[in-house]
Amino acid sequence: MSQRTAITVNGVALTPQTIAAEAQHHSAKTPAAAYAAAARALVIRTLMLQECERLGVHAEPELVSPGKREIDDEARMRVMLETSVPIIEAEGTACRAYYDANKDRFCAPDLFEASHILFAADPGDESGYLQAVTQAMDAIGTLSQNPAVFETLAREKSDCDSRGNGGRLGQITSGTVVPEFETFLYALDEGQIAAVPVETHFGAHVLRLDRRVLGQILPFEYVRERIGTYLTERDWRGRLTAYIDKLVEAATIEGIDLLRYEENAIS
Repeated sequence: MSQRTAITVNGVALTPQTIAAEAQHHSAKTPAAAYAAAARALVIRTLMLQECERLGVHAEPELVSPGKREIDDEARMRVMLETSVPIIEAEGTACRAYYDANKDRFCAPDLFEASHILFAADPGDESGYLQAVTQAMDAIGTLSQNPAVFETLAREKSDCDSRGNGGRLGQITSGTVVPEFETFLYALDEGQIAAVPVETHFGAHVLRLDRRVLGQILPFEYVRERIGTYLTERDWRGRLTAYIDKLVEAATIEGIDLLRYEENAIS
């Protein structure tokens, strides 16, 4: 590894050893990337503490979690940011405008109620899996003649714990079952039993769709708080970035180019 040069922030040196120690707390794809992230974090921290000194900020450390209290420097930076970059709650009009422009983001998931009879088999066991598919086809044949015996067959033959409920799986949302299963949930009509076994890595399923409710756009009142939290945080992060950029622009920083936050940004 090439020799690292010291980084200075308004004349205060951040030694390679200090940065290397900080790099242990930064996950990255490579050690160089972790070192770069640590260096950037320490430069920003140093700038903020220098600003605390300039402003004469003093603060009492607070509990941040049960049994864990801020250190003095963390408390000072917190108080400084509360004044310099205060949190501004998003207004209702802004929340409504965001909702109107992004309604597709507030759609409830599709909901299904289904029942199945599972003939368990390992896909790696070719003969065993073929037997499970054959059993499922036989069950489908029986049900084509008398759909009313579905629950009875499930209790007698299913290898799933749902057999105790006559094969009923309860409510299922899109994305929570294997793709092969979900494909049939969309293809079947309510009350319809699949004409062929549904083959998954669990085995062969006899599937019946009991109910399907396609997701609807959630009303504004239901997501107002979530949108407000998002917009408030987004606004704060944007103003925080601008605040830090001003500190960087006003500072004399050597050994790192914060405008090129890459592995090669450090000499």
